[in-house]
Amino acid sequence: MQPLQNAGYDRAITVFSPDGRLFQVEYAREAVKRGTTSIGVKSSEGIVLAVDKRTTSSLVEASSIEKIFKIDEHIGAATSGLVADARALVERARVEAQINKITYSEPIRVESLSKKLCDMLQLYTQNGGVRPFGSALIIGGVYEDKCKLFETDPSGALIQYKATAIGSGRSAAMDIFEEQYSDDITLEGAIALAITAINEATDHDTTSNNVEIAVIKKDTGKYEKLPQDEVQRYIDEILVEEEEEVEEEVEVEEEVESEDSEEDLQEDEE
Repeated sequence: MQPLQNAGYDRAITVFSPDGRLFQVEYAREAVKRGTTSIGVKSSEGIVLAVDKRTTSSLVEASSIEKIFKIDEHIGAATSGLVADARALVERARVEAQINKITYSEPIRVESLSKKLCDMLQLYTQNGGVRPFGSALIIGGVYEDKCKLFETDPSGALIQYKATAIGSGRSAAMDIFEEQYSDDITLEGAIALAITAINEATDHDTTSNNVEIAVIKKDTGKYEKLPQDEVQRYIDEILVEEEEEVEEEVEVEEEVESEDSEEDLQEDEE
């Protein structure tokens, strides 16, 4: 029996496989893929962060599950993957934001904070005795009237997006963004798009108990988490619209089918 081709190459983070892969980093990415869906959308009026707070039991207090974090007054982050790892990254991000404020007497740039965090993530792929962080972050914020949205990776890679998703529902959410996102989308439209994407990406009922939304408005530059009743209002409006659209499509299909059947009957009579 021949030994497995990749056997032994995932024993340490510092060992490359013959085809140039770091298996521990790929395992960390799998941890992110198994996490709940988190979404970020950039609009012309600000940033929207939304997360699916999937609860494993009806006894769990939904308010105790935190997947969106305030980094600074003008920056927020949505996470997916191992929650404990995400909290450690968020604490580091908060420290970096305060260091920048004390050193330079100004808020940190969204891009600078994202790069500092990714520098830390990259270090954990290069040193023995440690493991990569099993969490990814969507970092969004407003600086000097410019909206920025970044996605981090356990490898330390950093990508800027207009709209993105991480977690188990990434594929479904990205399909929605590809179809419906536009550069001139408003903040209200971005919230609606985020809820639609979460609704498509999850297999349970979308309610304010399992959805959390935060916004960073361009005019104020302040992070704000939406209250539960406001989130439910948005969800109700969007789900009603989707139901009406489905009903209209069904009616159109029924009309087409009835017309086709009438034509078939006429042809048979002739």
